[in-house]
Amino acid sequence: MRILLYNPDNGVTRNFMPHLWMFLLKALTPSGHEVLVIDGNAQPMDEGQVARYVREQKIGLVGIGAMTRMIAKAYRIADAIRSTGVPVVMGGPHVTELADEALGRDGGDRHADAVALGEADETWPQIVNDAVHGELKDIYAPVDATGREHKPSLKQYPVIPWDSIDLDQFNLVPKLARALLQKVGEGWGTFRIIPVESGRGCPYGCEFCTVTGFFGDSIRFRSNESVVNELLLLKARARREKGQMAVFFIDDNFAINVKRTKSLLRDIIAAKAQVHWVAQISANLLRDEELVDLIAASGGKWIFIGMESIDPTNLKDVNKGFNRPGEYAAVLERLAQRNVYAITSFIFGMDNDTTGVAERTLTQAKTWPPGLPIFGLLTPLPGTPLYKRLELSGRLTRPKHWQEFIPFAMAHTPLKLTIQEAHAEVKYGWEQAYSPEALAQAVDSLSNRPVGYRINIFLARLCFRGIYFPMMGKMAWLKVVFRNRQTIFKLAREAIFGRGRTMNSNPHDAY
Repeated sequence: MRILLYNPDNGVTRNFMPHLWMFLLKALTPSGHEVLVIDGNAQPMDEGQVARYVREQKIGLVGIGAMTRMIAKAYRIADAIRSTGVPVVMGGPHVTELADEALGRDGGDRHADAVALGEADETWPQIVNDAVHGELKDIYAPVDATGREHKPSLKQYPVIPWDSIDLDQFNLVPKLARALLQKVGEGWGTFRIIPVESGRGCPYGCEFCTVTGFFGDSIRFRSNESVVNELLLLKARARREKGQMAVFFIDDNFAINVKRTKSLLRDIIAAKAQVHWVAQISANLLRDEELVDLIAASGGKWIFIGMESIDPTNLKDVNKGFNRPGEYAAVLERLAQRNVYAITSFIFGMDNDTTGVAERTLTQAKTWPPGLPIFGLLTPLPGTPLYKRLELSGRLTRPKHWQEFIPFAMAHTPLKLTIQEAHAEVKYGWEQAYSPEALAQAVDSLSNRPVGYRINIFLARLCFRGIYFPMMGKMAWLKVVFRNRQTIFKLAREAIFGRGRTMNSNPHDAY
């Protein structure tokens, strides 16, 4: 049987790396089946195109995974596929919480022939076998013999054959720029970010987060050897193809067990498996100097930190009081001293936010080492404590906001802001943090660093700018280049003629 694993985009924003679940399930598929993979973020397709692909490729089963922000598109794609007579299995955090919605048991249309609840590592082979015999069940739940929920161990983690997987669709370098960048430096015609997980689960239980509900609060880890071998595989491929590659550790909190993380990083260093990597780590864990030393020595270049707010009251309200805004500057400086920089995430529309929250946040951020600030709105996702609290208090304005995805739009009424004011705060944050002036300031703040680091921060900010200001066409990119022309010329001049040539003219060294 030919199987298609499909991850939809939401039609507005784009992700910067493939989703791991598709490659994991492909590796877990019983032998004798051919598995095809399409990520809608890399290969945008409408409903008709996907349905036509399914018919032409003689697909016998389609698996669709989607988060809440993608679920409306996922349902439309599923409907189009089912209209061809091909069964659809849906999984992911959203359908795990709202299985009845996907199965049409809530009074709406049915979108899936079957739903996989929670982690599908152990249920996927059974789903495939049932599909072969035309005996799909409505719901597949990961439970043990007594009917209790069972979380799969990661000790026997499948080998994902990154050395042979077609990754062309995930090249982040725009086609127009590939030939030029190949001339600038060897291998720069390709740059891919590859997802790798080393563990699952989070004990923190932040009010707005779906992680604890989906993966549980019991932390499970892969063996160090398994992770190291995967990195060696990726490193060998990058060397063989003379292309650039980075890893994103998708663990919800990569350093949740600091002792174990140190052990893994030491093993990576000992095996010479260093690749440039990004990971999500909470600020409180980055107080550890030895941990930060190991992050830098093992190839860590960017750390995603969910700061959420500079207001301790807000953090306490959402059960994230372990974040201490007074420590943010020291944490970021500790990273920057080792040439590791931060993606700092902020949420506006929290209960203690008032007008001017974006300006106050930006003023604070300007005193920190340069990084990648991102801004979003507090969003009540189904199944989270936040959703339940807002529902009980009658504050939800769009109880089923996922049925019509609108980026950067509130789905509830904030306490001290109007919805319109909250929207304006997010817009202001993005406009100011990613203006040509802000990009130039970020570059200039690294004047004591080799030119590669300044090129790195500039290119990274251009890419992250696309989260709020999607640059979908040539004209959009040309406008961005024109507005930032002075900074671009300055960096190019220094890379070619200045001190960057002798110190570190290759921006890859900064990744």
